[in-house]
Amino acid sequence: MPPYAFAAVDALKQELRREGRDVVDLGFGNPDIASPTIAVEKLREAAGKARNHRYSASRGIPKLREAICDLYRRRFGVELDPETQALTTIGAKEGLTHLMWVLLEPGDTAVVPTPSYPIHQFAPFFAGAAVARAPVAGGAEALEEAAASLPVPPRAIVLSYPHNPTTACADLELLERAVALARAHGAVLVHDFAYADIAFDGHEPPSVLQVPGADEVAVELYTLTKGYSMAGWRVGFLLGNAEVVAALGRLKSYLDYGTFQPIQIAATVTMNEAREYPNEVAEIYRGRRDALCDGLARIGWEVERPRGTMFVWAPIPEPYVSLGSHEFSLRLAREAFVAVSPGAGFGEGGEGFVRFALVENEQRIRQAVRGIRRALAELKPQTALA
Repeated sequence: MPPYAFAAVDALKQELRREGRDVVDLGFGNPDIASPTIAVEKLREAAGKARNHRYSASRGIPKLREAICDLYRRRFGVELDPETQALTTIGAKEGLTHLMWVLLEPGDTAVVPTPSYPIHQFAPFFAGAAVARAPVAGGAEALEEAAASLPVPPRAIVLSYPHNPTTACADLELLERAVALARAHGAVLVHDFAYADIAFDGHEPPSVLQVPGADEVAVELYTLTKGYSMAGWRVGFLLGNAEVVAALGRLKSYLDYGTFQPIQIAATVTMNEAREYPNEVAEIYRGRRDALCDGLARIGWEVERPRGTMFVWAPIPEPYVSLGSHEFSLRLAREAFVAVSPGAGFGEGGEGFVRFALVENEQRIRQAVRGIRRALAELKPQTALA
């Protein structure tokens, strides 16, 4: 395994802060918005009861599985059986990684997007499988080409929309083609739906399970991390194909006893009673998106305004492209006191970009833009070409 790609920027950020510098951290996508009040209150109440201190169920308590199935019914019109088609995971990242252990073994292959959130590329590797990378910009055609390029049919096809880091969004037609591709190859389609609730400008991210017959070949990972801003709580779900859900449940029965039960209780109540909270969170991110994109445009750095996720994927301004994304990110940290993630850390296709995470308030984002303006003025084009 290579060193985690963003370690250098993080180390520099920490060094600058020790020196007393006020670094605006737009690098790590760690949500800063408070979790719903009802979640905190219910956690406090449930934690006070000794019976909730015992081992819980690795599959998730029944009411929690019922709550996520109710959410899918309300939100997507999808009917799921909480006993056979829903499983609680300790966050989507854990769920995806262990799912690859279930689906893949040495000699198998998987199709993964590129650039991508690093675990999408490394989870198949942990299982001993090889990967074929499908450029996100290529949409369904890229998936089909990647699958066709393999010497043996893929056992898993990984998708994630709205997409981290590129912020690309999918329509139902793309997901329909992905389901058809999985069916044609006898593969399992895995859709990481972590940003299901963070969308703007009228975009409504579709669930892959809305595709007719999708649960015959597909599973989806949903999480409370982003929409409910419950990152540290580690509450995720695997939903869809009953055989795959059961297989992950069997593996997890050997690995864990589930998330702390008071957290599961609080998550159940939150999904049932704080249904509008994801809309409130998305509106906060929309304001931050606009503050960043408008601010960058004013200083001559044009970036696409994303329709989903809590990120902005920005091409490095032309005069500074030759620096590369790692060096450009380090320069922004040193000279603008703004931490961003280098695009190269997300794999093939990421070079030439940086990713901004919208995890500071609008005032701090405007401060970041002022710092970037000063830094770009000082970072002359000839410096980039040296």
